[in-house]
Amino acid sequence: MSSRRLLANAVRALSMDAVQRAASGHPGAPMGMADIAEVLWREVMEYNPANPRWVDRDRFVLSNGHASMLLYSVLHLTGHPLSLEDIKDFRQLGSRTAGHPEHDPAVGIETTTGPLGQGIATAVGMALAERLLAAEFNRPGHEIVDHHTYVFLGDGCIMEGISHEAASLAGTLGLGKLVCVWDDNGISIDGKVKDWMGDDTAKRFAAYGWQVIANVDGHDGEAIAKALKRARANRKQPTLICARTVIGYGAPNKQGTKSTHGEPLGVEEIAATRAALDWAHEPFVIPEEIRAAWDQRPRGARAEKAWRRRFNKYQREFPELAAEFTRRMKGELPARWPQLRDAALAAAAGVTAAQATRASSQVVLNAIGPGMSELLGGSADLTGSVNTLRKDSKPVTPAEVSGNYVYYGVREFAMTAMMNGLALHGGFIPYAGTFLVFSDYARNAVRLAALMHQRVLLVYTHDSIGLGEDGPTHQPVEHLASLRAMPNLGVWRPCDAAETGVAWLAAVERQHGPSCLVLTRQALPQQTRSAAQQAAIANGGYVLIEPELAAGQLPAAIVIATGSEVAPAAEAVRAANAAGRRVRLVSMPSTDVFDAQDAAWRDHVLPRAVVRRIAVEAAATQSWWKYVGSEGRVLGIDRFGASGKAAALFEHYGLTTAHIGRAIDEVLAG
Repeated sequence: MSSRRLLANAVRALSMDAVQRAASGHPGAPMGMADIAEVLWREVMEYNPANPRWVDRDRFVLSNGHASMLLYSVLHLTGHPLSLEDIKDFRQLGSRTAGHPEHDPAVGIETTTGPLGQGIATAVGMALAERLLAAEFNRPGHEIVDHHTYVFLGDGCIMEGISHEAASLAGTLGLGKLVCVWDDNGISIDGKVKDWMGDDTAKRFAAYGWQVIANVDGHDGEAIAKALKRARANRKQPTLICARTVIGYGAPNKQGTKSTHGEPLGVEEIAATRAALDWAHEPFVIPEEIRAAWDQRPRGARAEKAWRRRFNKYQREFPELAAEFTRRMKGELPARWPQLRDAALAAAAGVTAAQATRASSQVVLNAIGPGMSELLGGSADLTGSVNTLRKDSKPVTPAEVSGNYVYYGVREFAMTAMMNGLALHGGFIPYAGTFLVFSDYARNAVRLAALMHQRVLLVYTHDSIGLGEDGPTHQPVEHLASLRAMPNLGVWRPCDAAETGVAWLAAVERQHGPSCLVLTRQALPQQTRSAAQQAAIANGGYVLIEPELAAGQLPAAIVIATGSEVAPAAEAVRAANAAGRRVRLVSMPSTDVFDAQDAAWRDHVLPRAVVRRIAVEAAATQSWWKYVGSEGRVLGIDRFGASGKAAALFEHYGLTTAHIGRAIDEVLAG
């Protein structure tokens, strides 16, 4: 038996033992890809297990995340801080070795994977980040950014449509440091994929502009090493290595069958596998000579030390660039952020005429963008509609990679997953826009951004029936409630330029999660505020209009509104107060930020004693009942929209000043 195979068998043994112990998991892919992992992690990739966050390390993404034990085994064997006890705790509550890899940079897990196809799309974002940073910071003789992004992916990733979106753009942009290894084993959960996947994957990726290395024996270490060398030599094209493997390799009675994909091998088959592999060791026992051969800490320390010598020379010659690079990779905001913040608020305050909040968003971007080199923009083929292009925007193209604006094309899902990769890589705060209704296409990538606590800024415009004539296919109804239901996702729906400015600043400053900025197509009037009210916007919900009250007196009723509905609500509340009704208007641009305030603020804005409440939003009513209670009312839309002029639609759906005024009368009469 070759030494390569023996070392790969350590991965197979740990993987099958951990899955068996957990009575749950996927042993087939780890056993099938073990030979490829041995070559990649021991000979090709550059990383330092003692410092998994080293900024110029090669990145690795396990897109076929069900093969998580492959990654856990390799991280453990190479010397990352992932212990044998962690391996034994596979899939247990609180374990670092979860059922699918969960982002944990402290142990070398670069991204959360599992929803198939997203891994490769995220990796495209990482590879783009590397290329953009290299173009911005490298200087002749000083290549401080120079690393590869490697991906393992399976048939499921190939089948998912997001792989098409991301691979197409990667080929167009010529991301030559992206290397993907396809586990071509022909098996998925339902069995042999030939009956439902008859396309020619090699030709498909070649058509995207990729270098394709076909028919590589995934169990021949020398063939794998040769393919990886060829992939690294091509800096102009991303590479797909088509590696033919046997799922569950080494399990004599089950290899090559669907039964190894997603269930333990079983005690008898594991015993037979040990014999077939000549692995005469107890479960979880790795002989010291094998551990020593896998340990990459010495090699990794040398690689990082060599890079640090290069960086020190760079720092001496280009101190300002070095300081900027260090700041960016730490995720710190620029030193002049307070001034940029003030400029953004001043720019928003300078908007006096009615304006769509998508246009107000661009005003804010123009104020902060030129001072934030990390702010990388883009859109899904809607640049002119979502207003994400700044005055300092420069497009990223195949010929010019030093830009700060990505034309993602009609690829909402891949765009969002790529933004996750850009954020995970470090050095960028990505933002990009599409219509709110198309957030459905991107939803699972939004979910992963929230799950991974990544600072990704999602600009969603055309936020309601207010977009008008495009009709119900383009008019979001359920989307706000759906997005608000997602844990760790910030959602802002501002009513004018002032709230839009605060929303943008909050999103940029929010380091541990994504934010949605939900903006209008139609123009909205600017609301009048005191300085205290302006400051209170940052609390997510605040009192915008207060009736005249005697000392200790509470309002008789409260109207809560967001976005485009604040203006008609304000007119209705003013009319009610002019008639002596004592009605408060609360603007609530962000329910999650409001909910995070202390009880004193929440009770100040929405006193518990005031039970007559109305919420107004041109969207599904579902998320508002918690604020109005059983005695309140919600004016919203619980059916699909219609084609027509915006004004006619608001009248049709009962969301005008007159409708809100009647609702106030009815609630007070009750």
